[in-house]
Amino acid sequence: MAFERAALKSQAPKCQVEALTKRYGARAAVDAVTFDVDEGEFVVLLGPSGCGKTTTLRLVAGLAAPDEGRIRLDGKFVADPARDVFVRAERRGIGMVFQSYAIWPHMNVFENVAYPLRVRRQRGEEIKRKVESVLALVGLSAESRRSAAQLSGGQMQRVALARALVFDPTLLLFDEPLSNLDLKLRERLRLELKELQRRTGLTSIYVTHDQAEAVELADRILVMENGRVVQVGAPRELYRRPRSRFVAEFISTANIFAGQVLARLADDCASVETQTGR
Repeated sequence: MAFERAALKSQAPKCQVEALTKRYGARAAVDAVTFDVDEGEFVVLLGPSGCGKTTTLRLVAGLAAPDEGRIRLDGKFVADPARDVFVRAERRGIGMVFQSYAIWPHMNVFENVAYPLRVRRQRGEEIKRKVESVLALVGLSAESRRSAAQLSGGQMQRVALARALVFDPTLLLFDEPLSNLDLKLRERLRLELKELQRRTGLTSIYVTHDQAEAVELADRILVMENGRVVQVGAPRELYRRPRSRFVAEFISTANIFAGQVLARLADDCASVETQTGR
């Protein structure tokens, strides 16, 4: 498995989302969302509950079909309703880590991780090699024969991550995977995820409402509000140059002064009158 490969940039984006729209009745849960994810990039979809971030992730995963727009993986269309194209989730080569772990309690750690390989009818020797490799990567080698029902929350999430990695996915998706864990464990697993991303170079899309997670993990953050992407940028860029009050307040604890722009002096400089002066 190519777990130690470098995160090299390809000519075309690994994942391309174009004008993606998903409606439930009259409401657009996802409204003309467009973004790219480059090879080896870690992109975070950040926003409050109900902003459309999880629905966007489900559309990329193939767990739901868009009403409009297109999705390409490695340059190939996997969703394009205008041309009646929809590739099912199991044929997209995507790994996914859920908030709820989705671990089978009647299986041990090894069998939980081996399941995607058995479904793909890989040989026993190959399964053993790949499972042992990925368990070492997530620090669970010593727990391989332990019952999943005996694991802690952090260990269960590592099993879920190993299962998503074991078949060498083209893209890794995370749906708020740390939200069920306590604060200290979340902080520790954030560091482990960051290190894992550095070592593997896997292309990832991560959904969260937690600003600290987004800032610590992301190469780029897509801030979402009411089904739309309202700003895209590196964490530092969003912090220093928010385009709206919503982004400023959601990314950090912001000091906001109401005022009127009197004159624009440069692209990033203006004369502003506030209640306390100019």
